[in-house]
Amino acid sequence: MEEKEVQKFDVIVVGAGPSGVAAAITVARGGARVLLIERSSAAGTKNMIGGAVFLSAVKDLFPDCWQEAPYERFINSHTWSLLGDDTSVNISCDFPNENKSASIYRSKFDSWLVQKAKDEGVYFAPSTLVKHLVIKQDRVCGVKTEFEEIYADVVIIADGVNSLLAKETGLRHDYDPTDMVLSIKETHKLSREVVEERFNLKKGTQQGAARNFIGGLKLEEAPFALGFMYTYLDSISIGLGVNLNDLSALGLNPSDLLERLKEHPVVKPIIEGSEMLEYSAHLIPEGGYKKLPKLYDNGVILAGDAAGFVNGVHFEGTNFALMSGKYAGETALSAVKIKNFDKKTLKLYEKKLERSFILKDLKSYKDVIENLCKRKDSLMNYYPKKAAEFFRIFTGASCKPKRDEFRKFIADFIGQRKLRELFKDFWAFVSSVFGVLK
Repeated sequence: MEEKEVQKFDVIVVGAGPSGVAAAITVARGGARVLLIERSSAAGTKNMIGGAVFLSAVKDLFPDCWQEAPYERFINSHTWSLLGDDTSVNISCDFPNENKSASIYRSKFDSWLVQKAKDEGVYFAPSTLVKHLVIKQDRVCGVKTEFEEIYADVVIIADGVNSLLAKETGLRHDYDPTDMVLSIKETHKLSREVVEERFNLKKGTQQGAARNFIGGLKLEEAPFALGFMYTYLDSISIGLGVNLNDLSALGLNPSDLLERLKEHPVVKPIIEGSEMLEYSAHLIPEGGYKKLPKLYDNGVILAGDAAGFVNGVHFEGTNFALMSGKYAGETALSAVKIKNFDKKTLKLYEKKLERSFILKDLKSYKDVIENLCKRKDSLMNYYPKKAAEFFRIFTGASCKPKRDEFRKFIADFIGQRKLRELFKDFWAFVSSVFGVLK
């Protein structure tokens, strides 16, 4: 009986999202044989993003062709809205001549990434489910699919937040619901002209806008949640991310929360007359620096969401995925070159991350989400309503002395919230914006 040929690569990457593709491309560019495995028939079909990708990481990986990616609109305008029950206080900034981020469809963007990987010599295996890792003598040395075992010197696990393989290695355990956010999103069809009119975008260009919504859910006890909206060429996305533990503890339905946001009198006119094209949901790991797993072991590395690399404060996930994938690929390539694949060699990955913005930012913001969750009532309810009350006085004319109105406002503001609580709220806000000021 003829013996079945053993398949062997230098590196196997599991997961063809941004982190996996970045890792595979980096390895291929170094001259090593790399297999990129994806369980879906096409990359990006099971992935969700709120709307935008930061372009600095894309430019880093593709300095000569980053412009070719299938971007929808460049996000030149940002607005943060504090929503009361029927009010909105907005903070906006516009950068009409800067293209730092862009809205994308993951199916198109991830397919583009995979094609670039194939052009670089990466072997791509779609519709392939990795069921287990091959572990021999305390070292990961390959993967088991539904049909065969495939061997490699290093396996990079980049298969997302629900990675069973990461748990199989013992590097990572189940996330606590407190450290998870459920992001739900709808995509709504609007004509290009209507999108540009409603968001005040220059006609016929790829200028785009993003909005974030705080509050406005009209709940006495609101969850820690943040709404978002992004523009595409001829559609918009609207959604929200909500803490998984809050959903359970408060007995809330995420779809109901999104409907509440959509019915807000400031939000409703923006999507009026639109046709809903799709609904999607995705878990996001926001445990941050304190909840990071061990990132490597003999013959194996974790990257992207599988490693918990997300900065929830600044909506940074895709750039963390791309760059962590790059560092994982560089580390695997170094191990291949010296033919040493134990954890002492792969520790280089952690060193690269420590020198990068990834671990520096995660460490700076390690307490922020936890502190904001503790102050969710003030952030989601109290301050949006108080902001509206302040500007109602500031912009109104009640035929009463402004001095008396503002004195009453300040007395109520301090009396209802107490100075100690106001300071805690202020510090939570400052640390959430700047990170290092803790």
